[in-house]
Amino acid sequence: MAKRKVGVWLIGAWGGVATTVVVGLAALRKGLTDTTGLVTSLPPFAGLDLMNWDEVVVGGHEIRETTYLAEARVLIEKSHVFNEKTLTAISSQLAKFDANVRPGTLVNVGAKIESLAGPAALKTRNETAGQAVSRLAKDLTKFKADHKLDRVIVVNVSSTEPPPPDEVRSWKWFDIQKSLASKSHSPIPASTLYALAAMQSGSHFVNFTPSIGSDLPGLDEYARQQQVLHAGRDGKTGETLMKAVLAPMFAARNLKVMSWVGHNIFGNLDGKVLEDPANKANKVKSKDHLLTEILGYKPQTLVSIEYIESMGDWKTAWDHIHFQGFLGTPMVLQFTWQGCDSLLAAPLVIDLIRLTEREARRGKIGLMSHLGSFFKSPMGTDEPAFAYQFQELMQWVHSVTNESQTPKDA
Repeated sequence: MAKRKVGVWLIGAWGGVATTVVVGLAALRKGLTDTTGLVTSLPPFAGLDLMNWDEVVVGGHEIRETTYLAEARVLIEKSHVFNEKTLTAISSQLAKFDANVRPGTLVNVGAKIESLAGPAALKTRNETAGQAVSRLAKDLTKFKADHKLDRVIVVNVSSTEPPPPDEVRSWKWFDIQKSLASKSHSPIPASTLYALAAMQSGSHFVNFTPSIGSDLPGLDEYARQQQVLHAGRDGKTGETLMKAVLAPMFAARNLKVMSWVGHNIFGNLDGKVLEDPANKANKVKSKDHLLTEILGYKPQTLVSIEYIESMGDWKTAWDHIHFQGFLGTPMVLQFTWQGCDSLLAAPLVIDLIRLTEREARRGKIGLMSHLGSFFKSPMGTDEPAFAYQFQELMQWVHSVTNESQTPKDA
C-alpha cells in the first residue's frame, strides 16, 4: 500500500487543544503513548484503513507568537499533564511543525482575542475580509505543495469569537461573495473566513469551536462547488456530553425535568477569552439548546461559565437537576465532572481528522452529518441524543467497511 501524506492545519495552532493534538500525534508516532480516548481505535473501526500517525504533517494559523514546546511546558507547569521525558523525545518533531505555522487573521475576532495578538498578526490588522481569505488560502496551498500532500484537513480549535449579526446566519453563497468583494467592513466572522480559505484551497474543514465557521447555507454551497467536506460544530467533551446521555434517560422514563443548572469553572486561555460577555454568549448558547431538543419541552435552565485562573486547563462542572417523579414528587440528581479540557478534546480532534480523511478518500463532498456524536451543535442532523448519534456513526463505519471489502468487479 502506498504511503499517504496528510496535512493537518490547525486554526489556533499554539493553543491548548492544538498543542495537545500535536504532542499526541508525535507521541503516538514514536509509540510513547497508547490510544486511550481515541474513538477510532475501538474495534469496529479496525477495518477502515484509517490514516496512520507517521502520515501526518502539521501546520496552522495562529495570532500569538510562541512554540509547541513552550506551550506544552505551560500545560505541564500549570495543569500537570504530559511529562518532560515525552517532550524531550518529541521536541525535534514539534520544532518541525512550528516551522509551518503562519499568522492568522484579526478580522472580526473581537477585542478580547485581538488583545492576544503578537507582532506578525498585528501587521495584518487592516486587511479586508476578502484579503484575509486570499492570504490564508495561499498559506494552505503553499503548505500542500511544499510537503507534497495528498490532501489537507483544516480544524478550527481557536478561542470562541463573538457571534455574528443575525442576518449573516442566513447568507447564501451570493451574499458571502458580495460581502467579500466589498472594500468596506464585512461582518463575516473570522471562523467563516478560515472556512472559506480552506475551501478555496481545496482543503476540508472541521469546526471544533462554538464559532459559526461553515454553519451557513452559503458555505455548504461553496463546499460542494469546491468538492470538499466540512463538519461541526463545538466539540462535545464534558458537561454537554453528560447532558446528551442523561437527558434521554429522563425522557424515556417520563420523568419531568423542572430545572437543570450547570456551573462551569476553568482557567485556560479559552476560559480567559470567555470572560468577555460577547464571546461567552456563543458558548452558552451552544451548551444550553440541547435539553429542549431532547426533552421536547424547555425546563428552566442556567449555564454559567467562569474563569478561575488557578484551575489551569482543568475544568469542573457541577450540575443540579431538579425533576418530578410519580405523584408529583420532586427529586434531585447532581453530578460533578472534572477533566482536563485539552486532554478531553484532543483525541476527538484526532478522530475527526482521521474520519474526514477517510471520507475524502471515498470521494465524498459536502456536510458530514454522521459525525454528530462529536459535537454540541452538530450540523446536518436533528438528532441530539448521544446514543443515537453514535449509532449513526456506527452505521457509517459498517457501510465503509463493507464497501472496502467488496470486490470492485462484484
